[in-house]
Formats: sequence, structure tokens, C-alpha cells
Amino acid sequence: MRGPFGSLFAVVKVSAEKKEDFIDEHNHSMTEPDLACFLRSHRRISDDQKAEIVQLQISGIRKHQIMDIMVRRYNGYDKVGFTSRDLYNFCHRNKAETLSGGDARTIISYMTESKRRDPDFFFQYKTDGRGHLTGLLWCDFQCQMDYRAFGDVIVFDGTYKTNRYNLTLVPFVGVNHHKSTVLFACGILSHEDTESYVWLLRSFCDAMIQKHPVSVITDGDRAMQKAISIVWPNSSHRLCVWHIEVCIARNLHTQDLKDKVRGFLYDRCSIEKIERKWIAFLAKEKVTDKDSWLYQMYEMREIWCAAYHAGKCYLGLRSNQRSESLHSRIQFNLDRKMTLLELIQHVDHCLSKLRSNEAYLDFQASSKPCLQPDASTIEKEAVNLFTPSVYFANVQYSVKAADKCYWIETVDGYDIVEYIVGKVDKGDKQYYVKCEICVVERKLKEISCSCLKLQSLGTPCSHIFFVLGRRGEHKLPDCCVLERWTRGAKRGFPPIRKSAMYDYSDSLQRYHELHNISQTASFVASQSLEAYGRLKRVLHEEAAMIPPNGGENGGKRFGPVLPQALDVDSADVFDPIHVPGRGAPKKKLKSVSDKSKKKCTLCKGEGHNRRTCSKREEETMLPEDVPDI
Repeated sequence: MRGPFGSLFAVVKVSAEKKEDFIDEHNHSMTEPDLACFLRSHRRISDDQKAEIVQLQISGIRKHQIMDIMVRRYNGYDKVGFTSRDLYNFCHRNKAETLSGGDARTIISYMTESKRRDPDFFFQYKTDGRGHLTGLLWCDFQCQMDYRAFGDVIVFDGTYKTNRYNLTLVPFVGVNHHKSTVLFACGILSHEDTESYVWLLRSFCDAMIQKHPVSVITDGDRAMQKAISIVWPNSSHRLCVWHIEVCIARNLHTQDLKDKVRGFLYDRCSIEKIERKWIAFLAKEKVTDKDSWLYQMYEMREIWCAAYHAGKCYLGLRSNQRSESLHSRIQFNLDRKMTLLELIQHVDHCLSKLRSNEAYLDFQASSKPCLQPDASTIEKEAVNLFTPSVYFANVQYSVKAADKCYWIETVDGYDIVEYIVGKVDKGDKQYYVKCEICVVERKLKEISCSCLKLQSLGTPCSHIFFVLGRRGEHKLPDCCVLERWTRGAKRGFPPIRKSAMYDYSDSLQRYHELHNISQTASFVASQSLEAYGRLKRVLHEEAAMIPPNGGENGGKRFGPVLPQALDVDSADVFDPIHVPGRGAPKKKLKSVSDKSKKKCTLCKGEGHNRRTCSKREEETMLPEDVPDI
């Protein structure tokens, strides 16, 4: 029998005559009321608490923070109904149950079920000879639509390895019409070699209907560079400026040499001139060893020197910072023990945040910014065409900088008129703005500038705005308005901002809806005693009609349904093999047994040191302590 706080209060006493007596007295003191919550009989996680715990955990909240939320919600640790250890045990059992078929099989089953629900969902994976997962790429329909609109420039790298298998996460990212980060696809690789990257890029092309990007920005990985030259031979490839700066600081030790190499990194002169500079530099520094770092950088000059990328479309991007920012978001809530399912869930969580941010920027773009009363007609048209982010970051600067330009000369031809323009803060430098004129109507058809800003950034430069104002134009030519920067860049695409990763079962969806309604009703009813008593009575009556849990988990699933779709037929795919890092191996710490084998420096014996050596004691004896012979 149990008392009100779980203590046993009845014992049976056996006397010497083997007679049994019933003693109705407690054999120990009663448990204190605030400590009874720690008794096993008083600890249980209810189904609604389990559903909330799983939901908070998927959102990236750590377990100790979930426990803090529960304690605050129930107004004390003794009213929660379970302890931190119970919460950790439940999370562990729920995770083990979800991954009961294996980590790799679980994510393949999830993606197979996603493909069944949405035929446009794309994923491909590969295995090694023994069936272990070695590569995976996936993207949903919204990612594919984003690539069709903004896939001209791609940024990706493979430096992120926070998972239990040490696999590399490779996100393909870009910039949308608001100049914010957009995710095109995500890949996972076990080995960073050329063969793996070739498979990944070809799978990416299959997902995007063989549309190749115009330009690619990556880090300095040699295998990645070779794979890009194989799969995307016509795409412009540029190395991340930040990685080059790090390499310069690491491999060069004199400031003069660093400044000279940085000159090649940022100098935008002609290719012929930069080649002459390279030859003179190598001769002056006497660089003849082909294995030296300077000579290797010389051989790779076409993918990192600015002169070779002048006029190419990079939209102002020079580093893989977009990819690194996505990495930092994912890494915020993860550690080295995470599974592939947790990795995919957190990637999808970050993707949802990116899309909600895009929705907010779309809302802001629905209203047009105010201009000065004396704004020109072209400036007013530019505000209507470009998104606010692009207008204030690029276009407005060029419009204001046009006031610093001045006319030098006009070369008038039959169908081409060339304007030679100077700028106050650029000295004697001249810019050539070429205008193509319609012969019949004598209207402007095309316009371009020798500064190549329109080709590289996709927005008109100050010299073009100056010429348009000088010509009295009232409309921006179509060549000056890149559709990817306009408000209607995604006008023809259906907006899909919700991910299918968080689709819950019908019962959990009803629970979430009732929970939201009851939360609002509870707050309103708490303002008066009458409403409080009425709502409390109704809730108690409903709770009394519902049977308690059956068993430990009651056969219920508390998370999204897709990761638990284990009944989907997935091929025999085994979990990836842990991949060792590419860096130098860590030094192995010596054990205590190894330390005990060190020899004494005084007597050369083993098992002790100089301080505990007996010979040292003999040497330090005072003369009067020396025994008589």
C-alpha cells in the first residue's frame, strides 16, 4: 500500500513463534511535498507534453532549455510532472524509435515519401560497393523555381562537417531580387574528391533541367575546381577573395610581397597588361620553382585575378560569404553527434527562415519609396521597376554619382552614337558609352559602357544615367533592366513558402489547432473569476472523458510524419562510414602507464623520477647523518 506521497506504510512482522502480525505504522518518515515529484510513481510525461517537447526540439531548442520552459509554464519544478532525466530519456527513446531502420534508410524513406506527395521533389543518392551512403542531393519545387529565376550566379563550398559521420554538407546558394540569400539545393558527400563533386554537380544539373549557371564562386578546393571544368566548362569560375587573402597572409611573410600579390587580386586592367605584370613580377622575384606557392598561384591566375573577370556577371559577389552565412545558421544549434536526419531537419528549418524573410521583403516591396520632388523621370521609373533593396544599394548610388560626370566628346555615326564621358573624382580617366539607335524612329535601342558595370552587376552605371539625361530620355532601355532585379522577377512562379517537412498527422494538427484556441481562451478567461471557473470546469470534464496513456508511448508518434515514414520501400542503404578529417592527425595523449616507464635522470632506473629517487636521498644526507662504517 502507498501513502499520499508514495511511501510504503505497511509491513508484516514475523515473530519467533512464526506468527504474522500486521503493523499499520510507517517504517520511515514521509516524503516532503516538494520532493514527492522525484518519486518514480509520480513522474510521467503526458502525451501533450511529449508532442510539445518534440516540436520544441525540432525548432532547435536544446533539452535543458525545454526543461526551463516547462518549469516556467507549470510554475515550478514540482508541478511539471517529470524531471530533466525523464526528458532526456524520452528524447533518446523517440530518436531511437525514429531511426530504428537506420539513419540512411530513414532519410531515404523520408525523401521517397516526399517524392510521392510532391512529384516535383527531387533527390538522388549514391552508395559504395558495400551499400553505405556516400552522396545525397535534394531540393523541392520552390528551390527549382528559385534557380530558374536567380540561378545565374551560384556560390557553394564544402567546409561544413558538423555531423557524426564527418560528412561534408554542400549548399548551393545565390541571391534573389532582394539581394538576400536563396537556397537552390543541398548535397552531402563522404569524400571531397573530383569523382564525388562531378556526381554532385551532374545531379544538380538533373534537378535543374540541365540549366548551367553563368558564373560560379567557390573556395580553393582543387577537386572542386576540376569538377566544375568538367561539368560546367562554359561557366565562369572565380575563387573566393577571402580565401585568397587568407592564403596570402599564410604563405607570404613580407609586407611588400603581400601587397604585390594583392595587386593582382584587385587590379582590373586588361588581360594583356596583367600578363606583362606577371612576367615582370616572376622575373624580379626569381620564381622558377614550379612547386612554390607563388608559381602555383600564377598557374591559377585566371580564376582569382580580377582582370580575367572584368565584365563577367557575378552580381557584385566576390566571396562565398553567402554560403558561409548559411553554414553559421545551421551550425548554431548542432554538434558533432548529430545524425543525418537532424542535419536535414535543421537545413529545412533554415530554409523556412530564408523564405519567411523573402516574404517579408516582398511585403515591403509592395509599397514604393518616396523620392525628392525634383527627381527625374528616369529615376521615378527606376523606383517602380527595381526592388527597394536593389534600388537603394545600387541604382540610387549611380543616379547620384551621375552629377559628378561631365561630357567630353560625341562621336556620331549612322546607327551608333558614342559618348566620351569623364568623372570629377577619377582624374583623366575616360569612359565610352555606346548607344545603338533605331534608324527609322531614331530611338535608343541598346546602351553599354566601357566600365562594364551593367554586365557585371546587372544595374546601370552613373555614366549611362548621365548619357540618358543628356539625351533627354524618359525611359530606361530594356537592356538596363535585368529582370532578376525587378519586382516581378517571380511573377510567373507560384509562391510556395511552407515546407512539407513539418506536415503532422491529422490528430497532431487537430491538437495544435485546439491548443492555440484554448491558449487564447485561457488568457481571456483568466481575467475574471467567473470565466476562469467556467472554463476550468469545462476543461476538466473533457479531460476526464479521455483515457490515459497506454504503455510507455502508447503507440503514438509525436513529431512530423515524413521522417517516420519507415513503411516506404527504401533500398538496402546503410549508414555512412565515418570519414577521417583531411588535416593532420591529433597527437595521442600518453597514458599513465607510459609515464611510469620514464627513466630517472639520476640513477637511470624505471618506475620513479629524480625527486623520489633513493640515491638522491643518500646524496642529500648531512655529514652527521651518515652511518658509521
